Amino acid sequence: MKAKDLRNSILQLAVQGKLVPQDPNDEPASALLDRIRAERAKLIKEKKIRAPKGGESVIYRASDGSHYEKRGKGEPVCIDDEIPFDIPESWAWARLGSILELVSDGTHKTPEYKNSGVLFLSVQNVSRGYFDLSKVKYVSQETHDELCKRVKPRNRDILLCRIGTLGKPIIVDVDFEFSIFVSLGLLRLIDERLAEWVVACIDAPIGFQWIQRVKVGGGTHTFKINLGDIPGFLIPIPPYEEQLRIREKLSVILEHVNHYEELEDSRERLDAELPDKLRKSILQMAVRGKLVEQDIKEKKIKAPKGGESVIYRASDGGYYEKRGKGEPVCIDDEIPFDIPDSWEWARLESVTTYIQRGKSPKYSPIKKYPVVAQKCNQWSGFSLELAKFIDPSSVSSYAEERVLQDGDLLWNSTGLGTLGRMAIYDSSVNEYGWAVADSHVTVIRTLTDWLDFRYAFSYFAGPSVQSVIEDQASGSTKQKELSQDSVRSYLIPIPPRCEQARIVEVLKKVLPQLTNQ
Repeated sequence: MKAKDLRNSILQLAVQGKLVPQDPNDEPASALLDRIRAERAKLIKEKKIRAPKGGESVIYRASDGSHYEKRGKGEPVCIDDEIPFDIPESWAWARLGSILELVSDGTHKTPEYKNSGVLFLSVQNVSRGYFDLSKVKYVSQETHDELCKRVKPRNRDILLCRIGTLGKPIIVDVDFEFSIFVSLGLLRLIDERLAEWVVACIDAPIGFQWIQRVKVGGGTHTFKINLGDIPGFLIPIPPYEEQLRIREKLSVILEHVNHYEELEDSRERLDAELPDKLRKSILQMAVRGKLVEQDIKEKKIKAPKGGESVIYRASDGGYYEKRGKGEPVCIDDEIPFDIPDSWEWARLESVTTYIQRGKSPKYSPIKKYPVVAQKCNQWSGFSLELAKFIDPSSVSSYAEERVLQDGDLLWNSTGLGTLGRMAIYDSSVNEYGWAVADSHVTVIRTLTDWLDFRYAFSYFAGPSVQSVIEDQASGSTKQKELSQDSVRSYLIPIPPRCEQARIVEVLKKVLPQLTNQ
């Protein structure tokens, strides 16, 4: 069971009178409510609070076993359909409004903020169940005094999140002054000793169900609880002595639940981070030759015939690159990590047959010839759902080599956030049977005898490339670009061909793109 569900179950037991045993010596809740009603009547008579429309609410259980509500001089009305569960005989049902002195909210107008002064709080400062002052606003003392003419929070008041984050209550127990925004409701009890119990009822499932019934908004409008709906909340009231016993029991049990929740949060964070960390770790192992055992009997990869770049490790242990008839140049500063002796480093252009960025097409609403754009390339796989289409009249201008083939690597070469994202072209998801890339995507076609495109994908998808991809690109902070020269000159570690196949088989378990190839 999740911590949230466990907490709800415990609170539900509490508000149903099942958490602690009843004591027949306790004064019944009805007597407590009688005193509260008498105090409310006094405040109404003194015109310190207003009488509720329709009169005061009195709820009782009649001899027929049903629950009735009487307001003022009106006839009693059966409210059995509102009673959510049975409660002990010493308890009583009451409307929240019948035990309140005040229901209000903060200012409806945004005040002028200051760099310092009196705290001005909103939902974000109490929605976690405690006073969170990590992000606060301030108003002047004059503004605060003016706002307090509407409502001045004081200790033992209850603040209720009524706009946006709904229903989270908190008891005011601080030693500083503050004003509140309209997003916070303020409840002031006739008997402030009931504050913890009211908070428990709002936090319990009975409170959640009430909020779901009365909340308004949705769609483009923020959810909120209207002030006029708060007094109607029907809550069970235990004898005060039992409230104390329940409070003590809850403090012990919920402390354990909170600890359990901390462990649960830690586990969920680990679960969320583990797939990505594991994926990066496995990819890193793969391209460093640590994922599968090397077969020392396999021959090292040969440089391509007529290749422009030949990279080798000299007797001094350094890496050198020789191009054509030029002198070898030490490239140790480019080598990112060590690889097994049976592997070789190579420039990407030396182990590919085609590296070319697509071109900007003339688009058409005719869905016949799709163009692969950046948004078609996702780490989860290749898709044409978001592709645009070429004007059929311009198709003939595309050379045959530009038409995508199975296994082509599609590398996003411009943008921020999407730069470096790669997918493998898969004709099985292309119902049109033909596709090309646009100018923001570079197509890489491997020399299959030497480089498995799936292994190449795993290298370019891994952290050794992706963590520095924007550093390799040129352009402004708004638009980065990976030039074709940069792509062609990328260094890639090349295992023996058979070892590449073994690596791919292992990686299929963590890279969904490879399982379909």
